[in-house]
Amino acid sequence: MCYISDGLFHIKSNTMEQPDFFPIPSPCIGVCEANAKGYCKGCLRSREERLYWHQMTDSQKHQVMHLLALRKTKIRNRKTEKPDTGEQPLQNLLDF
Repeated sequence: MCYISDGLFHIKSNTMEQPDFFPIPSPCIGVCEANAKGYCKGCLRSREERLYWHQMTDSQKHQVMHLLALRKTKIRNRKTEKPDTGEQPLQNLLDF
């Protein structure tokens, strides 16, 4: 059995897995374009995660889905951070 650690496959010992009643759908949203690091801009999966999705166990798919949630949070946090440009806000420039 193998598992994915943010884009890399590793061997994991066999453990008992509880099967899902329904198949876990692919997180693909049809925007299949990779960024410079190889992560899909649409679903945020790595090359390996996209390539081996259909061969993964349900447990592995759940792990990938968890990684995707972490990546989305990381991207969302980056967007909300305001870069410090060293410029003063307009209100501070107005001297009343």
